[in-house]
Amino acid sequence: MAVFALRFDFRNPAFAGTSMGERYAAALDMVSWAERLGFMMVTLSEHHASEDGYLPRPLPMAAAIASRTENMMVTIAAIPAPLHDPLHMAEELAVVDLISQGRVSVVLANGYAAHEFAMFDRSLKDRAKLTTEMVATLRAAWTGEPFEFRGRTVQVTPTPFQSGGPAIILGGSVEAAARRAARIADGFMPSNPGLWEFYRDEKLKLGQEDPGPYFGGDTGFLHLSKDPDADWERIAPFAMHEVNAYGAMMAEAGTSGAGGYTSVDSVDELRKTGQYRVITPEQYVDELKAMGDAAFGLFHPMMGGIPPQLAWESLKLLETEVIPNL
Repeated sequence: MAVFALRFDFRNPAFAGTSMGERYAAALDMVSWAERLGFMMVTLSEHHASEDGYLPRPLPMAAAIASRTENMMVTIAAIPAPLHDPLHMAEELAVVDLISQGRVSVVLANGYAAHEFAMFDRSLKDRAKLTTEMVATLRAAWTGEPFEFRGRTVQVTPTPFQSGGPAIILGGSVEAAARRAARIADGFMPSNPGLWEFYRDEKLKLGQEDPGPYFGGDTGFLHLSKDPDADWERIAPFAMHEVNAYGAMMAEAGTSGAGGYTSVDSVDELRKTGQYRVITPEQYVDELKAMGDAAFGLFHPMMGGIPPQLAWESLKLLETEVIPNL
């Protein structure tokens, strides 16, 4: 049986014609729907000062999702660790973990957007150091015992629902991040699958258990439709918005292509990349069956600002014409 997950980042460009309140409400309805169908997980992302309203604070949304579900895992992927106070993060994650009864995990990343670092008065050159400090602080804080933090003794209460706290995964797009994850984190989420081998190599060098081959999704987008050509025209403006928004940020950071995002000039060029696909339910059933036991489907239903009504068209086809045929 295939495993399914949802993702939300809440981009809401003006041309989408949807209020942010409508988008938030729709996401919570989609989460309830996914819970009923047995989805494994929902993932939330974070960015700041985006013109399209990209979700800046995923933890309140994670708490709202946890209150609407009983079984789905909630993953924050990713939090730019250097932009956050480690003690605040320890407290907030502990509270959300308690609300969810232990269904939260977090991916921490170094961050890359210069305007975000300027907004929070952080230095890009301190990224790795601040991320490493965040991991150490969370682990110490979630013991519930006093510990030393920046030269003073502090204590964080309450402790999380999970013993030792939520899983801490590191994200990254370079070899150094992969090897750092092997040394200090509970896992690694690469922006490009090829980085996994650096993580695996470092784990083996440390004498730790081989994590095995990479098992995870990519940044590809999928929309289900009975008429793919017609619906590609409806999806295309939102796909162009997303790929060029990410592409511009990656280019500014000097990491163009990370995560598969490179700016494009035309809809035809974008469609040829295969990163954004509109396919029939029958095609998707065949794809999932071909994956066998590794079948995994990630749905980002409101990608790039897709209005809720159009997003629901795809999700309902998943419910009525894909899942029953697996």
